[in-house]
Amino acid sequence: MLVTLLALLPIALILVLMVVLHWSAARAGLMGLAATALVAVLAYDFPAALLPGVGTGAAVGGLAAEAGFTAVTILWIIGPALGIYELQQRTGANEVLRDALGRLTPDPRLLALLIAWFFALFMEGAAGFGTSVALAAPFLVSAGFAPITAVVAAMLGHSVGVSFGAVGTPIVPQVAATGLSALELAQATGLYHSLLGWVPLVAAMLVVGRGLPEGVGLRASTWLWTAGAGIAFLVPFALLSQLVGPELPTLGGALFGALGFVAVLLLVRRVQVPAPALPVAERVPLPPAALLRAAAPYLVLVGLVLVTRLVPPLQEALRAVEVGWEVAGEFRGSVQPLYHPGTMLLVGFVAGAGVQRAGRRVQDAFVAATRRLAPVTVALVAMLGLSRLMVHAGMIDALAEAAAGGAGGAWPLLAPLVGALGTFVTGSATASNILFTDFQVATAAALGLPPAPLVGVQGFGAAIGNAVCPHNIVAASATVALTGREGEVLRRTLGVTLLYALLGGGVAFVLVS
Repeated sequence: MLVTLLALLPIALILVLMVVLHWSAARAGLMGLAATALVAVLAYDFPAALLPGVGTGAAVGGLAAEAGFTAVTILWIIGPALGIYELQQRTGANEVLRDALGRLTPDPRLLALLIAWFFALFMEGAAGFGTSVALAAPFLVSAGFAPITAVVAAMLGHSVGVSFGAVGTPIVPQVAATGLSALELAQATGLYHSLLGWVPLVAAMLVVGRGLPEGVGLRASTWLWTAGAGIAFLVPFALLSQLVGPELPTLGGALFGALGFVAVLLLVRRVQVPAPALPVAERVPLPPAALLRAAAPYLVLVGLVLVTRLVPPLQEALRAVEVGWEVAGEFRGSVQPLYHPGTMLLVGFVAGAGVQRAGRRVQDAFVAATRRLAPVTVALVAMLGLSRLMVHAGMIDALAEAAAGGAGGAWPLLAPLVGALGTFVTGSATASNILFTDFQVATAAALGLPPAPLVGVQGFGAAIGNAVCPHNIVAASATVALTGREGEVLRRTLGVTLLYALLGGGVAFVLVS
């Protein structure tokens, strides 16, 4: 029992340092890493207990390699995303896009729905791996929202689609682990989000409401539009997850939902009383060519994502190029450089700079983005080092097994928290599913329960875990110059995450009963 409680120490320490003491993610991560190392060596006999053939030097080197390699793959996304943001600021493109959105609707609350809900979900479904928030948060800032509001709203908004992010990637390891078909898993996982997806949406809009200027609050009409946005996404999301499979629920739900939402918005705009707007640039005629130039990085990115994800021969060719490594037979990593979202972000940056004729401003944007990566890198490496050490030392398995053993027949209520814990530690819903899908299946068998609902709620919990994962928060905060204030983001997303996970547990309990 004591050993299991000690496994909780690093996670509890990080939560206290970031949420209560307001430490930055870098400082909290380094302290958590030190605590994890002590617990792993003293209580879990790492590396001798689980890796008897691996010496201490090789184990430390392997952990450092995994943490550093994963940090590079994440920075590969953050760097170009920051570059696009800095470029857009310097070329005035963000002002053009902000003005265009203002012409679509003067209501900042509707802008928030378009960006933090539809745009974030679309990018999550298309690219995943942090791309959605890295693009949506700066877009919200350029629309006039405070950085803290932008990050929290985007973190909550995109989380509903994470289970099927990157064209269904998180489901892939579950298919291999369970023997269930991709469609069966999509049905099991999609059911939870279809029923409960309005929770993060409402929470995101409450955050938006608190971040609006004085005199511009949430109205009854705002909640009607919010309900409409929820229906517009969740209905096609539910249909695609139940009838098609895991590849398109998030991507298709966001695309069809956004088109329907904008169509209704344009139809009723003339009869609505204009709502107070956030400050926008003075209205001048906006030529279509200027709008296309301003949106060029995003248009190129969306086009690349769609063609590389939805054209099978091209997808197979790009994924065939893989770089991998292994240390001591226990530590490994791999990346598909041509298929990686960071590569597409980089192409979007270069293409946008060319279309916008940015000239020397490209160099200025590159330098500004690079300077902002230093504290982010420290935080990422610390958090990833902590997570990999907890995994290899057996601390994560100990926590999960203790939870299942203590819960008994009430386990479905707590099962999504395991998925959320996996994402909190690893930063990836896919990694969480790799870690804990086998565990959920074994628990279901031991308790005499059907596996599909528990595997589905594992993926559901892994999705909402994205909203509290420290290095996801670090990455998102970095794109809007919020580095050092990650604890504020975590405080605002933690309660919603726990509520959403527990509600999913309630649905799972009903299903298996």
